[in-house]
Amino acid sequence: MSDLTLIRTNSDHPDFRQLVVLLDQDLAIRDGDEHAFYDQFNKVDTIKEAVVAYQDETPVACGAIKPFRETAAEIKRMFVHPDYRKQGIAVKILTELEQWAAELSFTKCVLETGKKQPEAIALYQKVGYHITPNYGQYIGVDNSVCMAKLLSRA
Repeated sequence: MSDLTLIRTNSDHPDFRQLVVLLDQDLAIRDGDEHAFYDQFNKVDTIKEAVVAYQDETPVACGAIKPFRETAAEIKRMFVHPDYRKQGIAVKILTELEQWAAELSFTKCVLETGKKQPEAIALYQKVGYHITPNYGQYIGVDNSVCMAKLLSRA
């Protein structure tokens, strides 16, 4: 595997935006009729902390965090291009996001994913996230799976 480089940026970065377009296309297929509901909560205009992964110089994956509560950051917009999956890239992005969240004094990360994304659920559980009751706009939404992880202090 060639070199993987992670950069910290924000939601204005063109490579982040390009990857989010691919993510939304994938989610539109998976979520079907429910996509419009989820899409309203996934706007990226105000995200100040985003990570983009590059394989050589090609943008291949992304993720972001945004404040959720005073002590918790929410993981958002996790995506790995299909041609680059199963190489551990998502774990590296998630680790970088958790480290960044800890640097910003958050003690926990929360996230929402969908039952139609079993590979995402498996990934999050593998790195220590546990399923929690649905929060916020996801309360009562059958397809949503909410998860959380306490961050270790460096």
